[in-house]
Amino acid sequence: MTTTETRNELGTTVAKDLRTVMQGKIAIGGEASYEGAPVKALDYDFNLSKLERVMSGTGKVAALGHELERRGLKRTIVVTGKTLGGSALLEKVTGAAGARCVAVFKGARQHVPRSSVHELQALIERENADSLIGFGGGSPIDTCKVASHPFLEKREIIQIAIPTALSAAEYTYGGGVTDEKTLVKSVVSDPRLQPRTVINDPELTLETPEWLWVATGMRALDHAIETSYAKRHHPLSDALGAKAISLLVEHLKPSIERSTAEQLAHRGECQFAAWFSIFGSMNTRFGISHLLGHQIGPRWNIAHGITSCITLPHAMRFMAGIAPERFGPIAEGFGIPFDRANPKASALACADRTAQFIASFDVPHSLKDVGVSRNEIQQIVPAVLHEVKERAVVDKPITEAEVVALLEASY
Repeated sequence: MTTTETRNELGTTVAKDLRTVMQGKIAIGGEASYEGAPVKALDYDFNLSKLERVMSGTGKVAALGHELERRGLKRTIVVTGKTLGGSALLEKVTGAAGARCVAVFKGARQHVPRSSVHELQALIERENADSLIGFGGGSPIDTCKVASHPFLEKREIIQIAIPTALSAAEYTYGGGVTDEKTLVKSVVSDPRLQPRTVINDPELTLETPEWLWVATGMRALDHAIETSYAKRHHPLSDALGAKAISLLVEHLKPSIERSTAEQLAHRGECQFAAWFSIFGSMNTRFGISHLLGHQIGPRWNIAHGITSCITLPHAMRFMAGIAPERFGPIAEGFGIPFDRANPKASALACADRTAQFIASFDVPHSLKDVGVSRNEIQQIVPAVLHEVKERAVVDKPITEAEVVALLEASY
């Protein structure tokens, strides 16, 4: 391409292609002008995780034994919950692991109560385990992370994740744990807690209750949206977030409606959506929908996928008033025109489309739907405010009145 060179007032050389000059898109001094709107130059660092391999496809669980062998792992524990612990699907996992499976822990529970973590830690010690296989949704996978955390001072417990839902906990190195006395959830985080291999086998998802599959799909939608409008958003996570939204819009409903063969194909696409939705989230972090869900979930024993169904549209409307210009990838995912000259209108349209999408499924849409008493909702306000301040994921300080208003809207 033909270029010219000039120098700005500081003597810095600025290269311009002729087409750029003619269209008035000129980059000088770290800022560009694009059709009259200032565009800030990128200044980002992006850290990749310790995830090394994602295996996707029907029947992929059979490769588990080879994966353990390849990594030199000899004493592994399969970690799951009560339901999958009594399912024939468990045998597919333990059978694939073979003699390297020294124990099965079936005590993983929703919101990862600390007592279940302590039980798994004792089993790791007793069996001298070198690895954990998280089998199920976010609860067993997070249980593996939290239980592994204290061992990091001496050694790493290698983790492999075999998800049966769309919560995407397998793609992060943070794990939530609930204090059973206060019902407040906290997070442990360390890059070494990242599962090294994820095995996405859609066949293993067919026994996942429909409500849970859909709810965790909404959790994936929440991830994609909140990484896109996050103040630390990144072009890579923006692009993948848009793709995740479009995949969920196209495949989530048929993944619960079609015949088995077609269902497996649609579920495989949903598993890709879950992965894309959260890629880079340790860089971008999430937003107010997640912070509300962190406290709503354990306080009233509501699955986090359901909390996303309840809080996400309201969080989006809140963010539309703060950073509407960051809704471009979200609009792209939904196929909504995005007007850069009037981004708030487009951002609000995205929130409305999200509410419509959630409403097209048989899931709760409000705190009232899940039996929360209206006079109790203010109980979590201090914990939400603390987490908002601690995580610094919103562009401005949030007031108690604003948190209350979000909870009232969610009611």
